[in-house]
Amino acid sequence: MPGVLPEGEPVPRDGSLPTAARRAVGARGFGVYVHVPFCASRCGYCDFNTYTAAELGGGASRETYADSVLAELALAARVLGDAPPPRVDTVFVGGGTPTLLPADDLARILDGIDRTWGLAADVEVTTEANPESVTPESLRILRAAGYTRISLGMQSAAPGVLAVLDRRHSAGRAVAAAREAREAGFAHVNLDLIYGTPGETAEDFAASLAQVVEAGVDHVSAYALIVEDGTRLAARMRRGELPYPSDDVAADRYLAAEAALRAAGFSWYEVSNWARSTAARCRHNLLYWTGADWWGLGPGAHSHVGGVRWWNVKHPSAYAARLADGGSPALAREQLTPGEQHMEDVMLRVRLASGLPVDALDEAGRAGAGRALAGGLLDADAYASGRVALTLRGRLLADAVVRDLLP
Repeated sequence: MPGVLPEGEPVPRDGSLPTAARRAVGARGFGVYVHVPFCASRCGYCDFNTYTAAELGGGASRETYADSVLAELALAARVLGDAPPPRVDTVFVGGGTPTLLPADDLARILDGIDRTWGLAADVEVTTEANPESVTPESLRILRAAGYTRISLGMQSAAPGVLAVLDRRHSAGRAVAAAREAREAGFAHVNLDLIYGTPGETAEDFAASLAQVVEAGVDHVSAYALIVEDGTRLAARMRRGELPYPSDDVAADRYLAAEAALRAAGFSWYEVSNWARSTAARCRHNLLYWTGADWWGLGPGAHSHVGGVRWWNVKHPSAYAARLADGGSPALAREQLTPGEQHMEDVMLRVRLASGLPVDALDEAGRAGAGRALAGGLLDADAYASGRVALTLRGRLLADAVVRDLLP
């Protein structure tokens, strides 16, 4: 969860939702996100809502965290109580470093979700993990508990790049952890990469891609380094210790990722995500990108149900205190207008390989699509069949395409 929460309207103490929102829950699918805000150390580029032991303060602990999440889950069941019970299609446990919690606690949280709403027979259950935070034994426990997918933060295979990013794992640990996950029975394993870090060479990134392919994973996420205000990395750049990332270098790295992954049998399905098969795509993220509903559990977690979006208080102590007092941990919420929903739908779906229907755009948006098509940013065959879908060049300029499609 990002470090800064937006403003919004007050949330009732009991967390109750408008009747129309409750009746619409699950119409496009329903997922559960669980935020685990703990990290062993803070990476220099990270501005997510995470806390090391030294930053945590009193009133919250890893030992009692699962109980707090289950308390919010009980509140969620009350809020949606008389609505048609949603089927949980996906569960995603993110962070932070979820696997700093005992594997048994992660299993208990998943069991609580199942008992509350029921997991679909083909449910996708993902946990994020740092490579050094899992063992063959913990992976076996998670797999036995029902986790089907794991996403490992590799970031790079180059020791120098890992050092700039303040990553604690060794260069080879991510690949080893990916293999351990497959041996433990995980059907789907993702490795995350970050490219464009100061000091990273083209050869460094090529070696990272080669290791990802060699690891035998079926999903890869690759993101350009973003320097967020307030992070240690941003401070180092302001002092002149490190150069700022280059857009040209980032574009070169993206093209290298596309070439290497395509040659290895991966296909892109979202601008920053590649999978070996349709089954390997992250269904939870697709749920976000296609406007479905989800309940976010944990401090700083965001939720969306029936056009209402809300977000929890950020600090684990405040989160635990509100739940202990019998109230909702939600800080604020907003009711999305049809215009806002349209804007978000365009922003997210245009990044998908499947794109969005041309007739989903208004007149100005269709004019913008025509300009993007003429500029080689949209696929001509897809457009002729009524879809707005990015070309490879369009993926490099996806934000500019979105701006042209919206009023």
